[in-house]
Amino acid sequence: MNDSGALLPWLVIRQDDNGNRYRVGRYPTRAEAQKVADSLEDRGHKQLYWIERLVHGSTAGRTATTN
Repeated sequence: MNDSGALLPWLVIRQDDNGNRYRVGRYPTRAEAQKVADSLEDRGHKQLYWIERLVHGSTAGRTATTN
């Protein structure tokens, strides 16, 4: 069994104007996840992006970026 959480522990999450949250992607490093979140934020959409670290099936640690 492959535990992809161990390989891709960093998530980029987006929250839209209605409060709905979506997982944008999973990444191997915090830096890579932050780069994607920053890139999405720079597009000028009025949505909230943040990164979370996946720890054994749950998320821990949240870094928000807003636009």
